[in-house]
Amino acid sequence: MKSEAETGHGGRIDLANLERTELEELLRARGVEPFRAAQLLRWIYKRGITDFDRMTDLSKALRASFREIFAISTPRCVARDRSTDGTEKFLLELSDGRRVESVYIPDTPGWTFCVSTQVGCAMKCGFCLTGKMGLVRNLTAAEIAAQVRVLAAELGLLDARFTVVLMGMGEPLHNYDQTMKALRILGDPAGLALSPRRVTLSTVCVVPGLDRLAQEPYMPNLAVSLHATTEAQRDLLVPLNRKYTIADIVDACRRFPLKRRSRITFEYVLLAGVNDSPEDAGRLVRLLAGLRAKVNLIPLNEAAGIPYHRPTDEAVNRFAQILADHRLTVSVRKSRGRDIRAACGQLIVEGPARSAGQRLAIAMGDGGPG
Repeated sequence: MKSEAETGHGGRIDLANLERTELEELLRARGVEPFRAAQLLRWIYKRGITDFDRMTDLSKALRASFREIFAISTPRCVARDRSTDGTEKFLLELSDGRRVESVYIPDTPGWTFCVSTQVGCAMKCGFCLTGKMGLVRNLTAAEIAAQVRVLAAELGLLDARFTVVLMGMGEPLHNYDQTMKALRILGDPAGLALSPRRVTLSTVCVVPGLDRLAQEPYMPNLAVSLHATTEAQRDLLVPLNRKYTIADIVDACRRFPLKRRSRITFEYVLLAGVNDSPEDAGRLVRLLAGLRAKVNLIPLNEAAGIPYHRPTDEAVNRFAQILADHRLTVSVRKSRGRDIRAACGQLIVEGPARSAGQRLAIAMGDGGPG
């Protein structure tokens, strides 16, 4: 049986889907020195080179051999749109014709890449366009990591220090194994050397996945999408709550290990007349009591098909002030990229392209950078 790394590439192994230890083992089995793995990763991730003929510190014989053994899958950028605030969204086409969106947010205060972990999403959150797609399929580790590689190359940032947020299309903990493998690939010192301190994983909280994450050597920052203060309220907004309740989530967060000075971010989309009252703010204070927490308030980014509305600035400020008065660290997320449908809750793409030149009508979003 072929491994997942070999499917869809004419029998060749997808090098982009391999961690360095896996690549070293494959090379060793073929009589190639394992240190060549680090050379290959440096070309792909640090220099953005996927053509073996351009890997000039490898012999011609090795380059020819690697062309026979390996493929290096790389999504194709088929559209790129720029917001008036400098945010850019990228529409990336995968090898099977499916498409995902990734977002670049400058000045945050550095550079941030918002990437997807699934085509669509199974969580069906009531305020998010991606949930209306349903889950089409999981992304592979190669496809998740490649979004970072493609954006960095397109933007000339391969040598820069940037941050990555897993806040694009999909629920990362619903595609746990491939998401974590992608992060290990990105974190390899021979590749982009992305420190877990510069990665944030956002989740509506698949509790068993959160418990697994607590045991990971490579542990990103955690952002929990809460969005409600009562079980009935969250059942309506986040259907997964019927399986993993607010009480379950808070308990899992209490047992989650945090490094010194670290906190869990709780994301809270504010919906006018639904979850933005002073009573909601008071309940949120009580829910998070004793947790090392900070709250990121996200006024809804309205979109056609979403049956909720953005609160007034006065309601947002009132909610934030109540949290601050109770000594919770709170921020109000500034919406970025709304004019190109690149803000939180707006990512959505249609099905696979019918032809290579066909342009999809895009309305972008899901749990993204805002």
